[in-house]
Amino acid sequence: MKVSSTGGVSSTGASRAKPAGGSTGFSLPSVSAAPAGAVGATSVGGLTGVGSVDALLALQETGAVGSPLERKKRAVRRADQILDILGEVRIALIDGDISPSTLDRLTRAIREQRENTDDPKLEGVLNEIETRAAVELAKLQAGH
Repeated sequence: MKVSSTGGVSSTGASRAKPAGGSTGFSLPSVSAAPAGAVGATSVGGLTGVGSVDALLALQETGAVGSPLERKKRAVRRADQILDILGEVRIALIDGDISPSTLDRLTRAIREQRENTDDPKLEGVLNEIETRAAVELAKLQAGH
């Protein structure tokens, strides 16, 4: 019989020798070897469960899942990055010396931010910025 919920541990008869009453801690002396095998398989399954909980906790600590505060901090960092690039674009437009790489960085930063938002107003602002960056890039390409 294959048990798929504990990571694919398979057994060929050891679980049949186990009493039908479930795991009561009682074992018959005549079948003492079979329950020991079943207990071993159960403990391996238990360790797998603990390992997966540890993996989830490690993911939370690294920020892959993160608390709402952590997610907000990351969003603020991304927003600051976009504002910094927009500042560079503004100065470059005033000087008349904007580079396609700056516009590409701005477009990439906006796309990354868009993946992590669900606010329609913010989506609208990001769309306007991305459209303006595309227009400026088209102007640069048409001028050369």
